[in-house]
Amino acid sequence: MRRSADIADAVERAVAERALHPGDLLPTVRDLATDLGVAPGTVAAAYRALATRGIVAGRGRQGTRVTAGPPLPTRNPAAIPEGIRNLASGTPDPALLPPLGPALRRLRPTEVTWGDARPDLERWTVLARKRLDAAGYPDGRVLAVSGALDGVERVLLAHLRPGDRVAVEDPGFARVIDLVTALGLVPVPVAVDDVGIRPDAVAAVAGGLDALVLTPRAQNPFGAAVDEARADDLRRALAAHPDILIIEDDHAGPIAGADAHPVVTVERRRWAIVSSVSKSLGPDLRLAALSGDAVTIDRVEGRLRVGPGWVSHLLQSLVADLWTDARTTGRVQHAAATYTERRCALLDALATHDIVGHGRSGLNVWVPVPSEDLVLAGLQARGWAVSAGQRFRLRAEPAVRISIATLLPSESDHLAADLATVLRPTSGAATTV
Repeated sequence: MRRSADIADAVERAVAERALHPGDLLPTVRDLATDLGVAPGTVAAAYRALATRGIVAGRGRQGTRVTAGPPLPTRNPAAIPEGIRNLASGTPDPALLPPLGPALRRLRPTEVTWGDARPDLERWTVLARKRLDAAGYPDGRVLAVSGALDGVERVLLAHLRPGDRVAVEDPGFARVIDLVTALGLVPVPVAVDDVGIRPDAVAAVAGGLDALVLTPRAQNPFGAAVDEARADDLRRALAAHPDILIIEDDHAGPIAGADAHPVVTVERRRWAIVSSVSKSLGPDLRLAALSGDAVTIDRVEGRLRVGPGWVSHLLQSLVADLWTDARTTGRVQHAAATYTERRCALLDALATHDIVGHGRSGLNVWVPVPSEDLVLAGLQARGWAVSAGQRFRLRAEPAVRISIATLLPSESDHLAADLATVLRPTSGAATTV
């Protein structure tokens, strides 16, 4: 292997075939160059290409490691053994989603031809703008995109280039971190507490940032929700850096269990809000409202037109129907209340065992632990599957993520008691399994 492309392909193949696993440390550039008899620059170029594809990530003195979730079709979530209660998925409860059949039967498609199709449907656009206004988001033109992550990706591509630095929540949504890495951007971890990203952490890195991606509520995995005081503090921390692109990912919207308190304002030069419908209406409704400053929306729309052209008007019409259906509205409100009840029940149960849990909003509770692997094994031995925190964090301390989406309040006491048993020190061990 004399070319950087050959080296990169060999590493990618090893990851796809599971000869290399998430977290595995790659040789240093100098060591691999010596082993292969090539220049260090050749290996460095290969590692850069792998980082751009999201397969590896450089961690300074910690070296270059295979990422926890490289964007490869061969890497699927670990299977949950039969008989184990799955609290690892982090997805909504299917039983709380509204039925789509009645709306599909009412659907009257708009006739569209290739020459006159617009990126968005007027009725959907008006309704989407009203919902953004009701949530308190700043005024701006609305564009339909194919889900929250599609919107985030399109906005990043509209302004940034490989090597630019993007602040991400730590712990934060693994797919956002993977996306930033896959675009060749540099993720910069920013600490999170119960009311969102910390202003002091933002201020510490703002001077070198090109963009910031934040979750205003239902933050995954921490469950943070920005309140008005935190939004004010963040605006002050960012006021001296008007050129930083800010993207707010409101992926859960009406089922978050908390009001939105936007950080962005129309005074900022570059900003965007992405509000998805899939968490509240259904996983196959890959549609989100994207709003932002005029330049950002124009750039995204321009790229959309030369790519897919538009998001299906059938999909937009279906969502518009669901938004105006009183029964659907009632079901969404019921889902939000149910998730809040389930989340609070688990937090209360954990508190009775003096276990700290975080989850002001959303579908997950974040529990700091001394050892993720031991806790995962201990809970699985007792019939529970939860997520290791490793794939959600860059510098944050170890933790596990427990999805409450399907967790009945009656189950919370049992789960909390089992977790307390696993965490109980015995014979000097940090965790009993």
